[in-house]
Amino acid sequence: MMEQLSLIATSAFGLEAVVKRELSALGYEPGAAEAGRIFFRAPLVAIPRTNLWLRSADRVLLHVGTCRADDFDQLFDNTRALPWHQWVPADAAFPVRGKSVRSKLTSVPAVQRTVKKAIVEKLQEAHGTGSLPETGARFQVEVALLQDRAILTIDASGNGLHKRGYRTHSGPAPLKETLAAGLLQLSFWQPGRPLLDPFCGTGTIPVEAAMIARNMAPGCRRSFAAEAWPWLPGELWQQARDEAADLQQAAGAGRIVGSDSDAGAMKLAEAHAVIAGVAGDIHFRRRDFAELHTADRFGCLVANPPYGERLDNDEALHTLYRDMPAVLARLDTWSHFILTSYPDFESIMGRKADKRRKLYNGRLACTYFQFHGPPPGHDEPDEAGALRPAFGRLPAAAGKQADEFRRRLQKRARHLRRWPGRGITCYRLYDRDVPGVPLVIDRYDDCLHVSEYHRPEASSSDSHQAWLDLMISVVAEVLEVTDDRIFLKQRQRQSGARQHERVSDAGFERIVGEGGLKFRVNLSDYTDTGLFLDHRITRSLVRQQAAGGRFLNLFGYTGAFTVYAAAGAAAATTTVDLSATYLRWAEDNMRLNEFADARLHRFVRDDAMAFMRELPETEKFDLVVVDPPTFSNSKAMTDVWDVQRDHGELLNLVLSRTADGGVVFFSTNYRKFKLDAEPTGCDLREITRQTMPEDFNDNGAHRCWLLTRKG
Repeated sequence: MMEQLSLIATSAFGLEAVVKRELSALGYEPGAAEAGRIFFRAPLVAIPRTNLWLRSADRVLLHVGTCRADDFDQLFDNTRALPWHQWVPADAAFPVRGKSVRSKLTSVPAVQRTVKKAIVEKLQEAHGTGSLPETGARFQVEVALLQDRAILTIDASGNGLHKRGYRTHSGPAPLKETLAAGLLQLSFWQPGRPLLDPFCGTGTIPVEAAMIARNMAPGCRRSFAAEAWPWLPGELWQQARDEAADLQQAAGAGRIVGSDSDAGAMKLAEAHAVIAGVAGDIHFRRRDFAELHTADRFGCLVANPPYGERLDNDEALHTLYRDMPAVLARLDTWSHFILTSYPDFESIMGRKADKRRKLYNGRLACTYFQFHGPPPGHDEPDEAGALRPAFGRLPAAAGKQADEFRRRLQKRARHLRRWPGRGITCYRLYDRDVPGVPLVIDRYDDCLHVSEYHRPEASSSDSHQAWLDLMISVVAEVLEVTDDRIFLKQRQRQSGARQHERVSDAGFERIVGEGGLKFRVNLSDYTDTGLFLDHRITRSLVRQQAAGGRFLNLFGYTGAFTVYAAAGAAAATTTVDLSATYLRWAEDNMRLNEFADARLHRFVRDDAMAFMRELPETEKFDLVVVDPPTFSNSKAMTDVWDVQRDHGELLNLVLSRTADGGVVFFSTNYRKFKLDAEPTGCDLREITRQTMPEDFNDNGAHRCWLLTRKG
């Protein structure tokens, strides 16, 4: 009994190397590892010590023997030949469980019966008894068949080693404590280094880390099956527990933070930390992943984010992963270790992991992705002038692009510096002038509105975010505008369509001036601000033509053309738009300029085509502005609107309701637009060049025609 025993530590697939390191740290030389089993030889005291100390192993088994099992007779004979009587007393309970993988003996119940019968005969013969009452200590026997080879063991652990005794309740998709400990030991994290788990659930990873930091034996709060074995002295167990108590340390200096968006999970996490005796070592906070931030440097993020099981809303899951690179880029000196089965994870992250390891979370095959940040203390830029974070690395061309962008902005700012003195406080500063910097920058008094168009060379969302941050810092520096006055919108070109979609609820508004008039602009909540700067000249032409006439503004948006017409002494105005929001906005703009007489100024919520079709033939207008979107399929519309297809019909309808000698301004920002055959009953002239402001440099912001109704 004092000789070296043959033992096995089992583990989840992929964690064998971690368990081997743990065995070596305990002073035991690990042998071969196969299919989640690490064989090793050690003295008797190793049974209590390994059960108490192994963090990533599933169980500790006493290895009775290995034999061939090509058929049931061979399995019986070889099992009976093993020295069961050395370990199993005559009164012991010895249930048998089994499994069979790629073996001829596929019936597990039959395998279990055969092994049980062989052990019974062996014990009866060896103990000299015909009765085996099985009323004593439990010796759980396991037979594992793999390719016709049987490994026969006795379970020394009882309950799996993941059952530390501190987790009283589990949240959805729980992570086993043994796997959590393995993730930590496969990462760069060491006690004293900051650790963050932004998806901590009921706290398993932070609690395991705190136990590692304290050098706390994970099994110190539980019992084990082998404690009841009569031939394993209780003194050895007491010695092992005393050793664990002596080696336990005070709380470490490094910050361990666990966060989650689920309030219930956070309460369980705090309770589990209390039971584990590490409550004072962990900072738990309820926080959405999108709000992730920390002032700590050179930490490790170790996380088991949801991969579908914990979120009912798939769109929320996709958004979480889509935003993940940009969120992680905030931790520019950290290393990131993420276990997930989410498909195409590296593509979403925009880079290959520095290391990856196949692991199983329960029965779900996952990959542990490892993204290495700079080593502690290496937060100075490298020779290329850039920090080498795991996420948010600046593209190689970013520095050169930033320099060209800065020079271009400086030149534009000098050129336009006198415009406010001329009464123009809202104008375009920059429009994708530098190749590779597809931004559009408009000034609205003391604020900047920045539209970001797609960068084909943007390889990943996190590196693009770093690039964008750099460009915005250049904007703030050159134009001397603080960050809280810069409003960034992402905008994809959709065949020239105006995009009025709501993107925020911040409600940042300004009253700006143009042509001696006032307009309310919203810089934060919509893709567009409410005032199209490329029509500054067109609006002034409307004012010049409006005196004494009846004015119609189709697709009226926020009513800027209507304000100019009223300022030009129009006799009456009608503004038509399908959006109640924009009609209210148009009314606000009219009131700002003291044009509030409802008898003179009408606002109609309707589809422009439907409005024109239903308009009485006797109702005529002297001046009309038609500035439609490229495409619209609003549910409130009778038909889908397509400017290329439908403009001819619309213009003929408009002309039929235009007084003799009346004028129609027709404009579109569809860059591929081709005007159909000349509408009937009018003189038509393209006036795009005359209506394009200097700050737009004839960049195709719109095309414009003047139609005059023949008398």
